[in-house]
Amino acid sequence: MEHGAPATGLRERKKERTREALIDAALDLFWRKGYDATTIDEIAAAVDVSRRTFFRYFAGKEDVALARASEVERAFVDAVAERPAGEPPVVAMRTATFTVMAALADDPKRGSSEAFVRTRRLIEENPHLMAASLRHAMETERLMTAVIARRQGVDLHADLRAALTVACFNAVSRVAMDEWNERGALGTPELAAVLEDAWGAMGDLVDSGWLDTGWKSE
Repeated sequence: MEHGAPATGLRERKKERTREALIDAALDLFWRKGYDATTIDEIAAAVDVSRRTFFRYFAGKEDVALARASEVERAFVDAVAERPAGEPPVVAMRTATFTVMAALADDPKRGSSEAFVRTRRLIEENPHLMAASLRHAMETERLMTAVIARRQGVDLHADLRAALTVACFNAVSRVAMDEWNERGALGTPELAAVLEDAWGAMGDLVDSGWLDTGWKSE
């Protein structure tokens, strides 16, 4: 068993390198040629692997196009689950967001913020990818709701607060991400600042009693 461990580790690292190479090649082709114009054979050829090998890692173009986004979503859910038990839900999610952002910034293989923006625009410009991305986002929201309900000790089906909290958090984050995206290829510090501004604006709305009175332009 011990003699097999190093070989197993080497195989796993090789598989991970192949997977990352396929993602990088696919995204580069999608950006240059367009999603619809790119074939799986072209992606495989760019990494010098067979079509059969491609399908060992991904179910198709949609899967490889959304791979990095899916990794970030899973990392976010895991990061929230690992926050201290007594931490309020929104604090846990906000802190987890910055934890994941910092980890991505320190991991070159995940790509630059410019690559993130380009991939986000690729998804938004393709109806098929956008639909798939929304499905992924809905599933992530369900997973996060379950995590928050468990942390708060409530039944997520009988108590709507967990779902509403996660939905509100995602809405604020989405507005901030859209603003960051519109500004171009900025770094994670800029994204952190935009997120803080968005949460500040949300806090002002809540404090103003806007649900009953609305809000006025300053």
